[in-house]
Amino acid sequence: MFYSPRTFTIFVPSYQNYIMKTLKMKNNVCVIVCLFALLYIAPLHAQQGYERDNQIFRLGLESRFDYVNEALEGEPLHENSGLKVSYFNLRIDGQITSKFSYSWRQRFNKVNSASDFVHNTDWMFLTFRPTQNWAIAAGKQVVMIGGWEYDRAPIDTYFASEYWNNVNCYQLGASVAYTTPKGNDTFTFQVCQSLYHTGINNFQDIFDQNGTVTGRKKQADLYAYNLFWMGTHGCYTALHSINFSEYQRGKFDAYVVLGNQFKFGDATIQIDLMNRGVTAKELLFQNFSIMGEVSYLIAKRVNVVAKATYDKVGSAYPAGLCVYPGTELMRVGGGVEYYPLGAKNNKDIRLHAMYAYNMGDNTNPAGTSLNKGSYLAVGLTWKIDVMEAAKKMIDSHQKKQEDKNN
Repeated sequence: MFYSPRTFTIFVPSYQNYIMKTLKMKNNVCVIVCLFALLYIAPLHAQQGYERDNQIFRLGLESRFDYVNEALEGEPLHENSGLKVSYFNLRIDGQITSKFSYSWRQRFNKVNSASDFVHNTDWMFLTFRPTQNWAIAAGKQVVMIGGWEYDRAPIDTYFASEYWNNVNCYQLGASVAYTTPKGNDTFTFQVCQSLYHTGINNFQDIFDQNGTVTGRKKQADLYAYNLFWMGTHGCYTALHSINFSEYQRGKFDAYVVLGNQFKFGDATIQIDLMNRGVTAKELLFQNFSIMGEVSYLIAKRVNVVAKATYDKVGSAYPAGLCVYPGTELMRVGGGVEYYPLGAKNNKDIRLHAMYAYNMGDNTNPAGTSLNKGSYLAVGLTWKIDVMEAAKKMIDSHQKKQEDKNN
């Protein structure tokens, strides 16, 4: 339904003719829906003297509801279990002119204050495309780290590695991307806030005269530098990256990430290898994560999934960098997804049941995956293109009016 924010490309139909039809409607519900759509479109049409492309607009809603059952060593974790609104997102994309586009995704299920609202803005960026091959973007973006587990939208992720659960993957920054003439490969360079700019390594305790800690002081502005390659060649698609993120001023945590996907008909295999280290020696498999998933789609409706993740970190790795030193943890699990509209190649409605079990040690006291922990989720996901829904409603009403007149 929606494009990946990494592609910087938007294809959205114009709805000007459908909005005009609202003036002929007598059905109050239809009028209200279409006027709601008009409120979003009108500001873009106000600049029509600039370029006609500014009519393009898309508005979407998506949500996931789950019954969750979490347990640790067989004992239920009631605070993490029960009926949950796991995700409720608003998505807006648009084309201001032929060269400028924008994208915004906002989460609403965890907003409690104005600061939370800003924090729960996953991304909001503007893209300038001077040619078909080049794209320049700035704003709050997805940090360009490789790997298929990392690339997947949270609403489509049921259980994941310890790294995924702790990475602060949405940051302010800017990027430039080049796509080859054939469109098979895109290379992106990004400069953004570091993953660790709010981490424990960038703050110092403040003491009063009695030696009591009264607060914490930020030490420096920290940045990350990311080089990313997305390439598709036959049955193979790569999401690879080299990343350098400051965890203290002048000190970097480096990643080499190899995300690999193979598609054979209805079968998909994804294997990610992430090496991490603050020294070159540590990059040689001292600190790493491996994520693997196999899925098979049956009759376009049923997707069977098996997945495993493995996080390992040596004792020399600094604490506070997503996965803590001394951690060696495996998660295994799987389940099934069912798409009621799959026969129409529509995956906007999805039922799912997933289970995972944890084995090993996690030294992070606030970690999300602990030894002998289990996770069960059964739920429903739905996605709506509001503008498309309004268009269909208008078309249906118009057809009824024409049938009556005939």
